[in-house]
Amino acid sequence: MRIIRNYILKESIVPFVMCLGVLTFIFLLGYLPQLANKVINQGVGLYSVSLALLYNIPILLSFTLPIASLATVILTFGRLSSDNEIIALRASGIPLTRLLMPLIILGLVLSLFLWLLNDRIIPHAYQAQRALLHEAGARNPSSLIEAGTFIDDFTGHILFIYRIEKNRLYNVRIYQPQTDGKPTRTIIAQEGEFTPVPGEKKILFKLINGTSDEPDFNNPNNFYKLNFKTSFMTLDLTKATGKADKKPKGMTLKELSSSIAEMRKQSVDPAPLLAEYHRKTSWAFSPLIFILLGFPAAVVTHRRQKTANLMLAILFAAPYYLLSVGCQALATQGLARPELVMWLPNLLGGIVVLIMNRKLCVS
Repeated sequence: MRIIRNYILKESIVPFVMCLGVLTFIFLLGYLPQLANKVINQGVGLYSVSLALLYNIPILLSFTLPIASLATVILTFGRLSSDNEIIALRASGIPLTRLLMPLIILGLVLSLFLWLLNDRIIPHAYQAQRALLHEAGARNPSSLIEAGTFIDDFTGHILFIYRIEKNRLYNVRIYQPQTDGKPTRTIIAQEGEFTPVPGEKKILFKLINGTSDEPDFNNPNNFYKLNFKTSFMTLDLTKATGKADKKPKGMTLKELSSSIAEMRKQSVDPAPLLAEYHRKTSWAFSPLIFILLGFPAAVVTHRRQKTANLMLAILFAAPYYLLSVGCQALATQGLARPELVMWLPNLLGGIVVLIMNRKLCVS
């Protein structure tokens, strides 16, 4: 069995390196338009952009490593199956379940590595990348407005914006923590626009279709809801330190836990942080799920073409990530409990893996 295990591992090394390199390169190409926007519209230098591109490589590994694992298993066992080596092993009395054990161990090792990558390496790379790009904030305050992060650069305000297109904002949350134990004031708007104030470290916000908490003059400790179609407010950037606040993706699991506790103390909804916490932990198991999914797919399809198998791997991985992104969107907006919905892709993937492998091994 050791000879067979070593033979399979030897056959897998070259396809794994090839798939990992090709997928990472393709994902990097998809990131270039974002960096081009930083150069053209926000005045970020080419040197900073080049370093940011390098920092993006470990970030992309959270996607490319699981997909490369899936593609490697499909390539390796697809070739063994097409050359009838799987049939020869079964004819020699070696059940397919014995081939699964090395794959399970390999999947666990890669999952542990991805967990460390998500918790330690990627947050540091992500934060270093943002710090480089954030330097433009001293020259262009609008570059500090980012989607998917709590923005604490403005005096007396904490912002969270779900989506930004140019200077157009969607699903805006503005929190104003109060002193003396008073409740936090919250402003919510469906859409908005922002404009930097020329010559000043300020940004003018135009908020559209929303609600705001307004103080009750008879009881200052209470607020009442005020609906508005259009509202304007100016945010002050003079307290900004020039350092990039950490986005959820740039936090370790420990930092996410601390931030969640801090947000709850300030009566700020920590749903985006909870969603990111469970995304990091749930995605760590994706290599194991993908490897065990690729084994029965390769044995059944009997394919040995590299391009076809790589496309097959992406086809299998796409539903997992699409479902995960959808679940994160629901969890971030507080429409579902993050600790439950973020594990849904793993649960469904695990069920598919059990069904496919059981069906293959008993046949």
